Amino acid sequence: MSKDEDLIHEKITVPDEAPRTSRPRLLNLLAGSLICYNATIINGRAGTGKTALVSDFARRSGRSVCWYKVDAADSELSVFCRYLTATISLQRPEIDSERLLRITQSVASDRAELLAESFVFELGHSADEPLLVIIEDLHLVYDADWVVPFFHRLLPLLPNDVHVLITCRSLPPTPLWRLRSKQMLRVLEEVELTFTLEEARRLFRSYGLSEDHAWFGLRETNGRAAAIANFAATPGLAGRAIANNFLSIKPRRLELVSRMQT
Repeated sequence: MSKDEDLIHEKITVPDEAPRTSRPRLLNLLAGSLICYNATIINGRAGTGKTALVSDFARRSGRSVCWYKVDAADSELSVFCRYLTATISLQRPEIDSERLLRITQSVASDRAELLAESFVFELGHSADEPLLVIIEDLHLVYDADWVVPFFHRLLPLLPNDVHVLITCRSLPPTPLWRLRSKQMLRVLEEVELTFTLEEARRLFRSYGLSEDHAWFGLRETNGRAAAIANFAATPGLAGRAIANNFLSIKPRRLELVSRMQT
């Protein structure tokens, strides 16, 4: 890739689709992380709601947003750098992209660290409005030898007005996630992404469904974001779950329930 025209621009564009209902509990966690930490990692398997959450947060963060969806083909440092500089340049066009790209072409063993330091310099030198840099699906390039040295150097040095938010399906290599012990990194685990009953109620209400529907949907899906969204959106599914549960009650118990009601 020698020109920005060669870039896949969807990879550096914030998704347009908004979630059906927002999740204030998680949005507040991210807002707190924005203030207290240099970076945030959201770790969860496919279908746990990472993209919906961060795209919703991006619109509400009050910051200029740089979005980069990583693909496995971005494992070359030069490719990764080109996309990252391209998305940052949309908000801070004065950064020296060519200088950053030249570093990736070096044969120096510490080029990843040098690139991280140069990014920090450019971000600090071109300070404008606070920036939120979202890097989605970083796990796809974990095997690249530059990932640990680049991020291990970048995250602790980030300017106060820049926050990096990373989504991934597994925790990054150990040297990175251990930064959380130094109050530089906040890690949201998959268990925190699970829908609560109140969040399920809000989602099901948006479809005109009752609290009972929400309860059964939560039970059937274990609160997994994609599964419960599908459950709520599929006509009749929640109603059938209630009916099936009712029919599963043993006849003797049904008789006792009937007597109690009369």
